[in-house]
Amino acid sequence: MANFRCYALTSLLLLSSGFASAGQPSPQDYASPPTSHSVPDTPLPVGQIVKKLQERNAERAAALDQYAATRIYRMQYRGFPSDRDAEMTVSMAYHAPNSKQFSVVSQSGSKFIIDHVFNKLLEGELEASNEENRRHTALTAENYDFTLAGYEAAPDGGRYILDLAPKTKNKFLYRGKIWVDAKDFAVVRIKGEPGKNPSFWIKKTDVEHSYVKIGDFWLPAENHTESLIRLGGVATLSIAYENYKILKAEPLPSSKAPSKP
Repeated sequence: MANFRCYALTSLLLLSSGFASAGQPSPQDYASPPTSHSVPDTPLPVGQIVKKLQERNAERAAALDQYAATRIYRMQYRGFPSDRDAEMTVSMAYHAPNSKQFSVVSQSGSKFIIDHVFNKLLEGELEASNEENRRHTALTAENYDFTLAGYEAAPDGGRYILDLAPKTKNKFLYRGKIWVDAKDFAVVRIKGEPGKNPSFWIKKTDVEHSYVKIGDFWLPAENHTESLIRLGGVATLSIAYENYKILKAEPLPSSKAPSKP
Protein backbone atom coordinates (compact mmCIF):
# COMPACT_ATOMS: atom_id res chain seq x y z
CA MET A 1 0.00 0.00 0.00
CA ALA A 2 2.79 2.44 0.83
CA ASN A 3 4.47 1.80 -2.51
CA PHE A 4 1.22 2.32 -4.36
CA ARG A 5 0.64 5.56 -2.45
CA CYS A 6 4.11 6.77 -3.40
CA TYR A 7 3.37 6.01 -7.03
CA ALA A 8 -0.04 7.65 -7.02
CA LEU A 9 1.16 10.92 -5.56
CA THR A 10 4.18 11.21 -7.85
CA SER A 11 2.00 10.34 -10.83
CA LEU A 12 -0.33 13.11 -9.77
CA LEU A 13 2.45 15.63 -10.11
CA LEU A 14 3.31 14.34 -13.55
CA LEU A 15 -0.23 14.14 -14.84
CA SER A 16 -1.34 17.54 -13.53
CA SER A 17 1.38 19.20 -15.58
CA GLY A 18 -0.15 18.48 -18.98
CA PHE A 19 -3.11 18.89 -18.96
CA ALA A 20 -3.43 18.19 -17.31
CA SER A 21 -5.57 18.32 -17.82
CA ALA A 22 -4.48 17.26 -19.40
CA GLY A 23 -8.90 10.53 -23.08
CA GLN A 24 -10.08 7.45 -23.81
CA PRO A 25 -9.66 5.88 -27.18
CA SER A 26 -6.30 4.29 -27.74
CA PRO A 27 -3.47 6.80 -28.33
CA GLN A 28 -3.31 5.76 -32.00
CA ASP A 29 -6.82 7.13 -32.46
CA TYR A 30 -6.03 10.63 -31.26
CA ALA A 31 -5.13 12.02 -34.67
CA SER A 32 -6.42 11.33 -38.17
CA PRO A 33 -4.11 9.05 -40.17
CA PRO A 34 -1.64 11.18 -42.13
CA THR A 35 -1.45 11.01 -45.88
CA SER A 36 2.11 12.34 -45.97
CA HIS A 37 5.01 12.74 -43.59
CA SER A 38 7.18 14.80 -45.91
CA VAL A 39 7.99 18.45 -45.36
CA PRO A 40 6.36 20.71 -47.97
CA ASP A 41 8.61 22.26 -50.62
CA THR A 42 8.50 25.67 -48.94
CA PRO A 43 7.91 25.05 -45.24
CA LEU A 44 8.05 27.85 -42.73
CA PRO A 45 11.29 27.92 -40.76
CA VAL A 46 10.87 26.30 -37.36
CA GLY A 47 11.56 29.60 -35.64
CA GLN A 48 8.66 31.21 -37.49
CA ILE A 49 6.34 28.30 -36.68
CA VAL A 50 7.14 28.60 -32.97
CA LYS A 51 6.78 32.38 -33.09
CA LYS A 52 3.35 32.13 -34.71
CA LEU A 53 2.34 29.40 -32.25
CA GLN A 54 3.21 31.64 -29.29
CA GLU A 55 1.50 34.67 -30.84
CA ARG A 56 -1.71 32.81 -31.69
CA ASN A 57 -1.79 31.13 -28.28
CA ALA A 58 -1.54 34.58 -26.67
CA GLU A 59 -4.36 35.88 -28.90
CA ARG A 60 -6.63 32.98 -28.03
CA ALA A 61 -5.87 33.25 -24.31
CA ALA A 62 -6.65 36.98 -24.34
CA ALA A 63 -9.92 36.48 -26.26
CA LEU A 64 -11.35 33.57 -24.25
CA ASP A 65 -12.95 34.93 -21.11
CA GLN A 66 -15.35 32.24 -19.92
CA TYR A 67 -16.23 28.66 -20.74
CA ALA A 68 -17.63 25.54 -19.08
CA ALA A 69 -17.06 21.84 -19.68
CA THR A 70 -17.44 18.35 -18.27
CA ARG A 71 -14.50 16.05 -17.54
CA ILE A 72 -14.46 12.31 -16.98
CA TYR A 73 -11.43 11.03 -15.08
CA ARG A 74 -10.67 7.30 -15.25
CA MET A 75 -7.81 5.39 -13.68
CA GLN A 76 -6.93 1.73 -13.87
CA TYR A 77 -4.09 0.21 -11.88
CA ARG A 78 -2.95 -3.39 -12.37
CA GLY A 79 -0.23 -4.76 -10.12
CA PHE A 80 1.20 -4.82 -6.62
CA PRO A 81 -0.33 -4.78 -4.05
CA SER A 82 -3.80 -5.03 -5.67
CA ASP A 83 -5.77 -3.97 -8.74
CA ARG A 84 -7.75 -0.75 -8.47
CA ASP A 85 -10.18 1.19 -10.68
CA ALA A 86 -11.99 4.47 -10.28
CA GLU A 87 -13.98 7.03 -12.26
CA MET A 88 -15.03 10.59 -11.46
CA THR A 89 -17.12 13.08 -13.45
CA VAL A 90 -16.46 16.76 -12.82
CA SER A 91 -18.01 19.97 -14.10
CA MET A 92 -15.57 22.81 -14.63
CA ALA A 93 -16.07 26.56 -15.08
CA TYR A 94 -13.23 28.76 -16.32
CA HIS A 95 -12.97 32.53 -16.01
CA ALA A 96 -10.00 34.44 -17.39
CA PRO A 97 -7.24 34.86 -16.65
CA ASN A 98 -6.74 31.81 -14.41
CA SER A 99 -9.83 31.05 -12.33
CA LYS A 100 -11.18 27.48 -12.41
CA GLN A 101 -14.01 26.08 -10.34
CA PHE A 102 -14.60 22.32 -10.09
CA SER A 103 -17.71 20.51 -8.92
CA VAL A 104 -17.83 16.72 -8.57
CA VAL A 105 -20.90 15.30 -10.31
CA SER A 106 -20.32 11.60 -9.61
CA GLN A 107 -17.61 9.20 -8.48
CA SER A 108 -17.19 5.46 -8.17
CA GLY A 109 -14.54 2.86 -7.51
CA SER A 110 -11.41 2.98 -5.38
CA LYS A 111 -11.65 5.62 -2.66
CA PHE A 112 -7.87 5.71 -2.52
CA ILE A 113 -7.60 6.72 -6.20
CA ILE A 114 -10.41 9.26 -5.81
CA ASP A 115 -8.83 10.89 -2.74
CA HIS A 116 -5.13 10.60 -3.61
CA VAL A 117 -5.15 10.91 -7.40
CA PHE A 118 -8.30 12.57 -8.77
CA ASN A 119 -8.80 15.12 -6.00
CA LYS A 120 -5.09 15.86 -5.89
CA LEU A 121 -5.09 16.36 -9.67
CA LEU A 122 -7.74 19.05 -9.28
CA GLU A 123 -5.83 20.72 -6.46
CA GLY A 124 -2.60 20.57 -8.44
CA GLU A 125 -4.24 22.09 -11.51
CA LEU A 126 -5.43 25.05 -9.47
CA GLU A 127 -1.89 25.60 -8.21
CA ALA A 128 -0.42 25.21 -11.69
CA SER A 129 -2.78 27.79 -13.19
CA ASN A 130 -1.03 30.78 -11.69
CA GLU A 131 0.90 32.95 -14.12
CA GLU A 132 4.39 32.01 -12.91
CA ASN A 133 3.79 28.26 -13.16
CA ARG A 134 2.16 28.60 -16.57
CA ARG A 135 5.12 30.59 -17.86
CA HIS A 136 7.59 27.89 -16.81
CA THR A 137 5.59 25.04 -18.39
CA ALA A 138 4.28 26.70 -21.58
CA LEU A 139 5.23 25.51 -25.06
CA THR A 140 7.60 28.41 -25.71
CA ALA A 141 11.17 28.91 -26.91
CA GLU A 142 11.99 29.88 -23.34
CA ASN A 143 11.26 26.34 -22.13
CA TYR A 144 11.95 24.14 -25.17
CA ASP A 145 14.23 23.57 -28.13
CA PHE A 146 12.18 22.91 -31.27
CA THR A 147 13.19 21.21 -34.53
CA LEU A 148 11.06 20.55 -37.60
CA ALA A 149 10.40 16.80 -37.93
CA GLY A 150 7.93 16.79 -40.80
CA TYR A 151 4.58 17.79 -42.18
CA GLU A 152 1.43 15.75 -42.64
CA ALA A 153 -1.70 16.36 -44.65
CA ALA A 154 -4.84 15.32 -42.76
CA PRO A 155 -8.51 15.53 -43.80
CA ASP A 156 -8.97 18.61 -41.62
CA GLY A 157 -5.82 20.41 -42.82
CA GLY A 158 -2.05 20.36 -42.74
CA ARG A 159 0.04 19.98 -39.61
CA TYR A 160 3.62 20.78 -38.84
CA ILE A 161 5.33 18.11 -36.71
CA LEU A 162 7.92 19.46 -34.30
CA ASP A 163 10.34 17.60 -32.06
CA LEU A 164 10.63 19.27 -28.70
CA ALA A 165 13.27 18.90 -25.99
CA PRO A 166 13.02 20.67 -22.63
CA LYS A 167 15.81 23.11 -21.85
CA THR A 168 15.78 22.03 -18.20
CA LYS A 169 15.26 18.70 -16.47
CA ASN A 170 11.74 19.29 -15.28
CA LYS A 171 9.09 16.63 -14.69
CA PHE A 172 6.42 19.15 -15.71
CA LEU A 173 7.88 19.52 -19.22
CA TYR A 174 7.69 17.06 -22.11
CA ARG A 175 10.18 15.40 -24.42
CA GLY A 176 8.59 14.23 -27.66
CA LYS A 177 6.57 15.60 -30.56
CA ILE A 178 3.82 18.15 -31.10
CA TRP A 179 1.50 18.53 -34.09
CA VAL A 180 0.72 22.16 -34.97
CA ASP A 181 -2.24 23.13 -37.15
CA ALA A 182 -0.78 24.88 -40.20
CA LYS A 183 -3.64 27.39 -40.43
CA ASP A 184 -4.43 28.27 -36.81
CA PHE A 185 -0.96 27.59 -35.40
CA ALA A 186 -2.45 25.69 -32.49
CA VAL A 187 -1.27 22.43 -30.95
CA VAL A 188 -3.61 19.61 -31.96
CA ARG A 189 -1.64 16.70 -30.49
CA ILE A 190 1.20 16.01 -28.07
CA LYS A 191 3.01 12.70 -27.73
CA GLY A 192 5.98 12.18 -25.46
CA GLU A 193 7.29 11.53 -21.98
CA PRO A 194 8.21 13.67 -18.99
CA GLY A 195 11.36 15.74 -19.34
CA LYS A 196 12.48 14.19 -16.05
CA ASN A 197 11.33 10.97 -14.38
CA PRO A 198 9.09 12.13 -11.51
CA SER A 199 9.92 9.21 -9.23
CA PHE A 200 12.24 6.25 -8.78
CA TRP A 201 9.13 4.06 -8.52
CA ILE A 202 8.08 4.96 -12.07
CA LYS A 203 10.00 3.03 -14.72
CA LYS A 204 8.53 4.68 -17.82
CA THR A 205 5.67 7.04 -18.65
CA ASP A 206 4.04 7.69 -22.03
CA VAL A 207 1.83 10.74 -22.46
CA GLU A 208 -0.70 11.59 -25.18
CA HIS A 209 -2.84 14.73 -25.40
CA SER A 210 -5.23 15.73 -28.17
CA TYR A 211 -7.12 18.97 -28.70
CA VAL A 212 -10.36 19.95 -30.43
CA LYS A 213 -11.44 23.22 -32.02
CA ILE A 214 -14.47 24.79 -30.32
CA GLY A 215 -15.43 27.94 -32.20
CA ASP A 216 -12.18 29.91 -32.51
CA PHE A 217 -10.46 28.08 -29.67
CA TRP A 218 -8.44 24.86 -29.35
CA LEU A 219 -9.22 23.14 -26.07
CA PRO A 220 -8.26 19.76 -24.54
CA ALA A 221 -10.18 16.79 -25.95
CA GLU A 222 -8.51 13.69 -24.51
CA ASN A 223 -5.52 12.89 -22.33
CA HIS A 224 -3.98 9.46 -21.89
CA THR A 225 -1.04 8.60 -19.63
CA GLU A 226 0.39 5.14 -19.01
CA SER A 227 3.09 4.47 -16.43
CA LEU A 228 5.07 1.30 -15.79
CA ILE A 229 5.92 0.75 -12.14
CA ARG A 230 9.21 -0.81 -11.07
CA LEU A 231 7.39 -3.31 -8.83
CA GLY A 232 5.58 -4.66 -11.87
CA GLY A 233 2.36 -2.63 -12.03
CA VAL A 234 0.82 -0.61 -14.85
CA ALA A 235 -1.24 2.51 -14.22
CA THR A 236 -3.38 4.15 -16.90
CA LEU A 237 -5.04 7.48 -16.37
CA SER A 238 -7.30 9.13 -18.92
CA ILE A 239 -9.30 12.33 -19.01
CA ALA A 240 -12.12 12.96 -21.47
CA TYR A 241 -13.36 16.53 -22.01
CA GLU A 242 -16.98 16.96 -23.09
CA ASN A 243 -19.88 19.41 -23.37
CA TYR A 244 -17.84 22.54 -23.99
CA LYS A 245 -19.77 25.82 -23.83
CA ILE A 246 -18.05 29.10 -24.74
CA LEU A 247 -19.83 31.56 -22.44
CA LYS A 248 -17.92 34.75 -23.16
CA ALA A 249 -15.25 35.50 -25.74
CA GLU A 250 -13.97 38.28 -27.98
CA PRO A 251 -13.34 37.85 -31.72
CA LEU A 252 -9.77 36.88 -32.50
CA PRO A 253 -7.70 39.61 -34.20
CA SER A 254 -6.87 37.17 -37.01
CA SER A 255 -10.56 36.42 -37.63
CA LYS A 256 -11.88 39.97 -37.68
CA ALA A 257 -13.10 41.14 -41.06
CA PRO A 258 -10.98 43.92 -42.60
CA SER A 259 -12.50 47.37 -42.38
CA LYS A 260 -13.89 48.85 -45.56
CA PRO A 261 -12.09 51.87 -47.05
